[in-house]
Amino acid sequence: MLNKSMLALALAIALTGCGKAPQQTTTSSTADTPAAVQATATKAWWQDAVFYQIWPRSFYDTNADGTGDFKGIEAKLPYLQDLGINAIWLTPIFEAPSYHGYDFTEFYQVEQDYGSMQDFEQLVQAAKAKNINIILDLVINHISDKHEWFQRSAKGEAPYKDYFVWRDELPTDGWGPAWSTEVKPEAVWHYNAERKAYYYAAFGASQPDLNLKHPDVIAEMKKMAKFWLDKGVAGFRLDAVRYVQEDGPQQRADTQGTIDYWVDFTQYVKSVKPDAYLVAEAWVDLPIAAKYWGNGKGLDAGFDFEFGYKVLELLNAGKQNAEFGTMQQATSQQADNVLMANLQQRKTTSAPMEFFSPFLTNHDQPRLSWQLGQDFNKAKLAAALLFSSPGTTYIYYGEEIALTQASDKEHLHRRSPMFWDNSAQAGFSTAEKVWVQRDDLFPPQAESGWWTPFLAAQQQGPNNVAAQQADAKSVWSLYKFLIQQKAKRAEFGIAGDYKAEFLADGKLLKIVRSLADKQSLMLLNLSAETLAVPADLVPAGMTVTWQEDETPELNAHQLQIWQN
Repeated sequence: MLNKSMLALALAIALTGCGKAPQQTTTSSTADTPAAVQATATKAWWQDAVFYQIWPRSFYDTNADGTGDFKGIEAKLPYLQDLGINAIWLTPIFEAPSYHGYDFTEFYQVEQDYGSMQDFEQLVQAAKAKNINIILDLVINHISDKHEWFQRSAKGEAPYKDYFVWRDELPTDGWGPAWSTEVKPEAVWHYNAERKAYYYAAFGASQPDLNLKHPDVIAEMKKMAKFWLDKGVAGFRLDAVRYVQEDGPQQRADTQGTIDYWVDFTQYVKSVKPDAYLVAEAWVDLPIAAKYWGNGKGLDAGFDFEFGYKVLELLNAGKQNAEFGTMQQATSQQADNVLMANLQQRKTTSAPMEFFSPFLTNHDQPRLSWQLGQDFNKAKLAAALLFSSPGTTYIYYGEEIALTQASDKEHLHRRSPMFWDNSAQAGFSTAEKVWVQRDDLFPPQAESGWWTPFLAAQQQGPNNVAAQQADAKSVWSLYKFLIQQKAKRAEFGIAGDYKAEFLADGKLLKIVRSLADKQSLMLLNLSAETLAVPADLVPAGMTVTWQEDETPELNAHQLQIWQN
């Protein structure tokens, strides 16, 4: 849901750090909610699934135009199947003027850069044949100012006149960005010369907010959702769920009307497709995100944004900033054992444990590997932390090879092409220029000179899929191993017990997942030192199933996994 206008407005609010981890922290936690207990018998298809987020423009190009496409995703389905992926989240695929697509001009047409509707339908069916579901990124909060609805609304035409939120005068009563306390009405109210009035657009002038209190607009959104469900998609990732209904300058996010809207939307979607999956992008602290569960009548899941920040705190030994300034409650929370605190917070919200989906980073954040200095060992520790955490797991494309970025000057750096091999354009395309090199395509994204030196530097090492598939100890190989464990070992599911202990003055982390007589133990060296593994740390009868070296010690930032 990112654009430059939003970035200019966003406030950075720092998350409270974890401090020094204590010795011998032995708190344990079991996902013992009634819903979790029942889930072992009747769990939904997504509950313990592994989702793979794809930025279509950057995944794989099959027609040599420098842009990834639907046929490219279809061509890589065997890769995803081999990795063990259960489902794909596609970032916006609808027609839009921007490179990122979060400003639709059409709800019923696919982005022509990616191919035809027939190409998309073929992709959905090909994925289903490999038991891979596809969910679409759906932006209901706002659309493009180039959309026909807005243009006709600006003319005052019925029935579109009130499809958006208009004011005759610029409000002066405390309005500002929905994710901050700043008073700056001009940031969200924008003048339209044709109508001679101001319209509300929380994410910038080019993306006006829909009036989601208007019955016709509500009906249109349901109609559109059914259209894509009928195409065979398995559900939706819902963008910017917190902002669909504003009730004044002091009630711009998480209003009761917003919660009620999503309950109504969910109930309609379930009436069309009972096993459809709806996951919320609620970039906020867990107790607030949990409200979107709607006491079992709302959305199926929400992303656990806090989890990724805590992983980075552990691996970078410092506080991480919440980029959009929305993680506000965390500023007053301190815990020595950040993993157990995160899990406990999930357990004590109004939603069940399975509502929360852990991930490391997504398209709106600097790539994990870039934040970790492209340290492959740290990337492996992050993977272990991710897959040991209960819930539906999400991977951002390229995380499985520790894909990095050239810089963070522009957000397209976080979304640049996938590295498949060491050939020209990293095997992404045979085009002379790929889309990130085209200054003319998406102004003002015009700093394209970074791509060639970045590509050349990356090709000096094993920073691509082909190289890592050939290495049994690569980041890719660990991801495949962990995905396999999650699929075949029940202790990694929601019903499994989770316990994290920090030992050796916080340098050694022990994570245990267990269920009945099955147990998986992970040992993570969080330090740059070599650590001895105490003989009594691993119970009798366990076998090491992953280790970097054939030694009993853990070298800097290394991982061991033991299982019975």
